[in-house]
Amino acid sequence: MLFALQNIFVAGTDTSAATLVWAMTYLMKHPRVMKKVQEEIRSLVGGKKSFVDEDDVQELHYHKAVVKETMRLQPPVPLLVPKETIEKCTIDGYEIPAKTLVYVNAWAIGRDPEAWENPEEFNPERFIDRSIDFKGQNFELIPFGAGRRICPGMHLGTANVELALANLLYKFDWEMPPGMKNQDLDFDVLAGIAVHKKNYLFLLAKAMSM
Repeated sequence: MLFALQNIFVAGTDTSAATLVWAMTYLMKHPRVMKKVQEEIRSLVGGKKSFVDEDDVQELHYHKAVVKETMRLQPPVPLLVPKETIEKCTIDGYEIPAKTLVYVNAWAIGRDPEAWENPEEFNPERFIDRSIDFKGQNFELIPFGAGRRICPGMHLGTANVELALANLLYKFDWEMPPGMKNQDLDFDVLAGIAVHKKNYLFLLAKAMSM
């Protein structure tokens, strides 16, 4: 039981931290989106309290779209968790023997031009007024996998990212360090089970006046 709990907390914190960094990188790279999502959060909360809570997040539709778009472009675990076939099967003419280790490339699926218009573009609006979600029912967006073996920490991980990001955007205005511009931001990755940004993201936080 202890080992299972350790796996949940370690996996959940590592992937959530990576996703937060990617989200902030994309938002700094796209000031229009940053402004729009901050306006949504601050309009809802309205300076009435010092932090965004879980109930507030459920009303932040554009903010949720930003998280979805981040996970589409940078899924926390790009190749998901490998699966082993229990019997021989044929998929699209390819015969897959039993006991074959199978990887699903969620990163490539999220950037597939047959599934997404302008797939390399960071555009949260693509999720507005659409029912597509990452809960395993829409196979073009599967950062947590799908089916009976979907990531058991999906809801915890999503809540971690949505709540933390909402508060970062609500409480602070963000700027690039002196001498840097948002055009200087890179998207180089550090390879691993969970893909982190290779180079640190340095930003200046200025407290929003309440």
